[in-house]
Amino acid sequence: MIQPSHHRPIVLVVEDEPLLRMAAVGLVEDAGFDALEACDATEAVRILESRTDIRIVFTDIDMPRGIDGMKLAALIRDRWPPIHIIVTSGHVADRNVRLPVDASFFGKPYDERQVTKELHRMAAVAQREVPGL
Repeated sequence: MIQPSHHRPIVLVVEDEPLLRMAAVGLVEDAGFDALEACDATEAVRILESRTDIRIVFTDIDMPRGIDGMKLAALIRDRWPPIHIIVTSGHVADRNVRLPVDASFFGKPYDERQVTKELHRMAAVAQREVPGL
């Protein structure tokens, strides 16, 4: 397992569209976080299984290969309960999204200031839950 090597919180960005993933990574980094990238939920699970320092996952709902962002969010909540989750979609309205406990939803196009604020809120909670990260 890869252990934490620095003090900036790490956010795993899961997005199958390369340009949207690049934009989300830029948002995360501009907000003061380190970003890891996954092109689908399968890759995201592999990354989560190999690291202990990820505190937030930022995932799109619509992804290929069977596991969408909602299934990924549920899997994360079951296997890695301390990880905070932000779910996004340009095709699903927030009233139709059934999120796991302690997850947030943002419709696309999302307000970057609101997402940044939520990332910081989640990071502060994670810091209290797991001091030293």
